[in-house]
Amino acid sequence: MSRKKTWEVSDAFWELVQPLIPTNPRVAHKTYQRQQGGGRKPKYSNRLYFSAMVYVLRNGIIWNALPREKFGAMSSSALHDKFQQWSIAGVFTKIWQRGLVEYDELQGIAWTWQAADSASIEAPLARKSSGPNPTDREKRLKTTCSSRREGHPHLVTRQRSQPA
Repeated sequence: MSRKKTWEVSDAFWELVQPLIPTNPRVAHKTYQRQQGGGRKPKYSNRLYFSAMVYVLRNGIIWNALPREKFGAMSSSALHDKFQQWSIAGVFTKIWQRGLVEYDELQGIAWTWQAADSASIEAPLARKSSGPNPTDREKRLKTTCSSRREGHPHLVTRQRSQPA
């Protein structure tokens, strides 16, 4: 039995995702030189872009490590640009919300007892010298070694001009 590849996008999942992808990638309040629909046709389909995104995110690799031979010689920069575009459009938030609703219908989510983790008291081992910024921290007491004078190194060093 072959092992299931968790990064592959099934036809059923693609049917759920496809309507959520924006058809007009143009940014509002930006002037374009060409009319909408002008220019080159897209080289890669939205499904190929989505499959490549799922591959990168599921495997935890960096964008530049995208295996180009698997995705039709797609460049990692083109893929990342499309990812940023879809992120701004809210595609992944909509996918998450849709999955949450579907899970709630199948398994049910007990929303009444859910609570977020919080801390309402000071940590028992907190130190007063720690703070959000080094400039906000209290000054630590300087401890000096009694066997040497302040400002002088503990080890004796020689100059290059001195013999060894």
